[in-house]
Amino acid sequence: MLDPDTFTSPESWEIAQLAAGAAVQATRLVLEGQVSRSAALVRPPGHHALPDRAMGFCLLNNVAVAAADAIARGVPRVAIVDIDVHHGNGTQAMFETDPHVLYVSTHQWPCYPGTGAADDTGRGAGEGFTVNVPLPPGCTDVDYDFAFERVVVPVLLAFEPGLLFVSAGF
Repeated sequence: MLDPDTFTSPESWEIAQLAAGAAVQATRLVLEGQVSRSAALVRPPGHHALPDRAMGFCLLNNVAVAAADAIARGVPRVAIVDIDVHHGNGTQAMFETDPHVLYVSTHQWPCYPGTGAADDTGRGAGEGFTVNVPLPPGCTDVDYDFAFERVVVPVLLAFEPGLLFVSAGF
């Protein structure tokens, strides 16, 4: 099911699978020790795709697929830091009950899709493993430095992830 903002062509599904596969392959290269870090700069983006449907130009949630693959391969804890201007509602939805995944999002508030309030911190066993850092429009590098210094980095250090993903929409 697609939302009204998500346009497709006959090739969209294949391309979305390739994008998610690229994120998985980049992750596996790190896990296999072939590289110390990697990047998958892919389109379509992914962080709005929900577990049961596409949303906001996103058909598959690339970073969520790669993170789930890493956990399935034995990484005990992964962290996803989402630095897109929009909240990654799909990524949060995928992992909001999972204590093995720390999801941290810095995003403009209010902005599409209208999610990511600071008090939205996960559910059930995942309570406390979602950290939303909503920022007002017009933030500067100084504001982001402050958010990362005071919130993001301390949370990451306390969580001690075995693998760190950066989700950056473009």
